[in-house]
Amino acid sequence: MQVGTEWSWIFQLIFMVLFLLIYLYGTRLQTYMMQRQVEAATVQLESLSKQGKQIAFRVFKEIGVAEDAINAAVEEFMEFFIIEPVNVDPAGVLGRLEHLLDVRTHRYEKHIARVAPKAEPALAANAESVLSAAMAVYYVFRVVRHYLILGKKTKSLYLIMQVQMQLPQIMQMAKAYFDAIKAFADGKPIGDGMGPLAVAHLARELKANKSEELARHTVSISAKFEGRTLHIVRAKGHGSHVGKPGEAIRKLVDRHKSKVARIITVDAGLKLEGEDSGHVIEGVGAAIGDPGPEKWKMEESGVRYDIPIDAIVIKESLEDALSPMKKALVDAVPKVIERIKSAIRLRTKKGDTIIVAGIGNTMGIA
Repeated sequence: MQVGTEWSWIFQLIFMVLFLLIYLYGTRLQTYMMQRQVEAATVQLESLSKQGKQIAFRVFKEIGVAEDAINAAVEEFMEFFIIEPVNVDPAGVLGRLEHLLDVRTHRYEKHIARVAPKAEPALAANAESVLSAAMAVYYVFRVVRHYLILGKKTKSLYLIMQVQMQLPQIMQMAKAYFDAIKAFADGKPIGDGMGPLAVAHLARELKANKSEELARHTVSISAKFEGRTLHIVRAKGHGSHVGKPGEAIRKLVDRHKSKVARIITVDAGLKLEGEDSGHVIEGVGAAIGDPGPEKWKMEESGVRYDIPIDAIVIKESLEDALSPMKKALVDAVPKVIERIKSAIRLRTKKGDTIIVAGIGNTMGIA
């Protein structure tokens, strides 16, 4: 009995010591473990950022930038930013935002033209996208590093915890942007180009041959389908462009007015976990991942002439959208075309004019 009693006291003592250690130092231990996870992620993000810069250096060299000027050409824009317009008084905020976005695009294009004046337009557009994706990876790295250092300085569990809890999503996003850098560098079509790819196949199937440029890097292709007139809108390829589809649609609506019976938008859309990439769904509204101006133009044009706006969306993940286009997405193109045709047959009549807009990046899509 005495031996058993002695061991019970020893176990109780050990338990009390462990309890006190956890009570007094548990938070510090938890903070240390979380901090180590964030530190490891920061090192990985820094590596992705450096690799992204190296790819950008290679692309700039390929488009004709002098080797001694490559570093300055890339570094000059790595922390480039845009200040959003004031929205306290919302009147005209979208116009101001569009102006700033246009200025940013103009700065990018001028920068590429200055450092590589002889670059082909398509390669120059791809280089701009490489630079933008590299900037995104670098920004994610800087933000995570900021909160890591701030958490260390203040010894704040909550700062470290907030970053640690979001690390899976942060790393997923950073890797998606890194994959985008490689895709843009190689000039391969990406998942975000599903809209332009689908309408390009539709135009080819309908033997459309008349096109005009209605907005910056945005064309309209005219075609006939079962007694209807189609105006197929998409960004120009095969360089990396998203164009201004809202502006092009507004010009078409202003030209044809009440003759336009329907606007059909086709775009890639983020899927939920557990859903299949390439699944095609339908809805209403302007399907476009736009900061605001282009979507507003589509909606405003529809309201002004009471034109219904349909949305056809191809589901895909963020990684699918920013990486080279996968077979599951390419296989969805015939389904998208059939949905477009079905919408036209069911919701319009012969003699109507329909606008079909393929929204997305046209890199590698002629």
